[in-house]
Amino acid sequence: MKLKFLGTGTSQGVPVIGCTCEVCTSENPKDSRLRSSVMVTTDENRKILIDCGPDFRQQMLTNKENHIDIALITHEHNDHVIGLDDMRPLIFRNGKDIPLYCYERVGNEIKNRFPYAFTDVKYPGAPAFELHEIENNTFTVLDTEITPIEVIHYKISVFGYKFKNLAYITDANFISEKEKEKLQNLDILILSCIRKFDPHPAHFILSDVIKLFEELKPQKMFLTHISHHLGMHDIEDKQLPSGMHLAYDGLEINF
Repeated sequence: MKLKFLGTGTSQGVPVIGCTCEVCTSENPKDSRLRSSVMVTTDENRKILIDCGPDFRQQMLTNKENHIDIALITHEHNDHVIGLDDMRPLIFRNGKDIPLYCYERVGNEIKNRFPYAFTDVKYPGAPAFELHEIENNTFTVLDTEITPIEVIHYKISVFGYKFKNLAYITDANFISEKEKEKLQNLDILILSCIRKFDPHPAHFILSDVIKLFEELKPQKMFLTHISHHLGMHDIEDKQLPSGMHLAYDGLEINF
C-alpha cells in the first residue's frame, strides 16, 4: 500500500494570507502547505481519501489523481470537509455516489452543510454521497481492514485511521490509554503537530509529539497539520529525534 500527503497544513494553510514571516515567504516548496489530507492507494489500486478540505480540487489536479473509491472523514471542521462539493466531476464520471465513512455526528453535519446532495430529487449537477456511519470498531471495505483511532480535539472526538501497521491521526490534543494500545510499535505513525512552542488547547505541539514518539515507539513518525509557527522545513526536520520527520505536500510512503 501507499500513502501520499496531499496537504500537510493547518486550517489557514501555509503561506497564511498577508503573513510575511520567513516560513510564509520561503521559496522552498516544502514550506508551502495545503490543508491536511492524504490519499491511500491499496495493493489493488483502490483509492481511499482521508478528509476533503478547501484545497481538494487543487490537490487532485497537482497530483494527477482522477478517481476516489471511498472517503474517510476524521471530523466535521471545514478544513476537513468543505471540499466535498468539488467531488462532482468524479461522481459524474463514475455514475455513482461516493461513499463517505464517518461518525454519525459528522454525517449529520455534512448533511447540514450540503443538503442538496441528500435530497430525494436532486437538481442537475448536484453531488451525491453514500453515508456510512462508523463507530470505534475495525471494519473492512475494498478488501482493506481499517481501524478507527478515537482521539480528542479540544472538546470533540475525532477519528484517526489505522491501516496495517500505519496510523494517521490529525487534529488531536489527547489520546487515551485505551486508544494508545492500538498505536504501540507501529511501523509508521503520522501525527498532527501545529507548532513548536506554546501549548494549544486543541492540538499537539512539538514537545507533545516527541513524548508520544518515545512512549509509543513507532519505527518512524511523520508530523502533519503544521502551521507556519513550527519553522522552516529544512531546519526543523534536521533537529528532530532520529526516526521523526516533518511531512510535506507530495511526500509518498510505502507500507
